[in-house]
Amino acid sequence: MYKEYWGLEEFPFENTPNPKFLYHSKEHEEALFRLLYVVEQKKGAAMLTGIFGCGKTVLGRALLNQLNKNIYRVAIINNPYLKSVELLRSIARQLGVTELSEKLNEMSADTFLQRIEEVLVNNFRDGKETLVIIDEAHMIRDDDIFEELRLLLNFQTEDRFLLTLILMGQSELMEKVRKHKPFAQRIALGYHLSPFDLQDTKKYIEHRLEVAGSKNPQLFTDEAVEVVFQNSGGIPRRINQICDMSLLSGFNNNVSVIDDNTVQDVIASLGV
Repeated sequence: MYKEYWGLEEFPFENTPNPKFLYHSKEHEEALFRLLYVVEQKKGAAMLTGIFGCGKTVLGRALLNQLNKNIYRVAIINNPYLKSVELLRSIARQLGVTELSEKLNEMSADTFLQRIEEVLVNNFRDGKETLVIIDEAHMIRDDDIFEELRLLLNFQTEDRFLLTLILMGQSELMEKVRKHKPFAQRIALGYHLSPFDLQDTKKYIEHRLEVAGSKNPQLFTDEAVEVVFQNSGGIPRRINQICDMSLLSGFNNNVSVIDDNTVQDVIASLGV
């Protein structure tokens, strides 16, 4: 609706995990570097945590974009709110295993583990790498899952893991993992994403506007950015929400820049 008015080619503040819009803050760059290190060096497992809306999922997509799709076989679990056997079935299915049981009372963790191991061995023999990403891992409710994940990491040759496992979730994931020490000891690297400070909030807004095609990425005044920061807590998802509605409001009111008054009005209407 407002793209043409602001000279944009696409909407800059969509809350979707599009790696094209990833802003490489120092923290996000470090997180991506660590994830790549674990994957490329076959370190077994990594954990990425952070409060909701801080960019974990988009980092996962950015990671996948940097991997050779001809080499990596990937399973992505977006909803781990499952029983352990259901999670293993989902991993097996995404890795290409067929003819799997659909009825819960017919499922067997041992069978799923065996089928997954067959896939891992075949991938290894074919020169392929296997990556399993579990997003929203803080939602894991079945404690047995951590034991099953530990067993997945037991699939190794003499000198390497046959798969890499990445857990991504909100801060409470750290405590859940700590309670399962045998699994926690398998986490080679971890990283916790914090919200942006004021400077990164400003750069983030300008970056997204520029990627969206703006010839003037400083559409938000410094005062407006400060109000966005104060009311979003530096959380990208909230920044997106406020900035998107601010551009819409600015278009509706025929303004040339987004000032602090526009943002304040939007925040009052959003109730954030």
